[in-house]
Amino acid sequence: GASPSPFDAWLTYLGLKTFELRMQRHCENAGQIANWLMQHPKIENVFYPGLPNHPEHDLAKQQMSAYGGMLSCELKGGYSAGINFMNHVKLFGLVTTLGNVDSLLQHPASMSHVNVSPADRMKAGITDGLIRLSVGIENGEELIEDLPKALDQI
Repeated sequence: GASPSPFDAWLTYLGLKTFELRMQRHCENAGQIANWLMQHPKIENVFYPGLPNHPEHDLAKQQMSAYGGMLSCELKGGYSAGINFMNHVKLFGLVTTLGNVDSLLQHPASMSHVNVSPADRMKAGITDGLIRLSVGIENGEELIEDLPKALDQI
């Protein structure tokens, strides 16, 4: 309905008290992970507006005080690399929708866009090795420690 229940309003109120802290942690963790991924030899591209090489970085710098908790990267090795990576991460949950305080990821070619033809996915910029990450508020160093183990498997 148009009006939330009193309980839902109370939960929203409670969540707003820590919203700034949670967003700060999302952004810090995502920035650390994006920078780490940029250095890894099994990563083709990293897409994060906080990186200077992002095509919209200058615009993001003008509009944002921080760059968010969402990023994506392209793994070298295509579809099989994406599957192997997903099968070996331990701290990131595998989901079809993103956005949470927990770190989540998806491989669109085998999950959200599995029924879209490879040609149509490519037109949309969704390569077979694309991984989307919603970086949560967990310990950023622990999240980064999880990544090389998964990347070693591709």
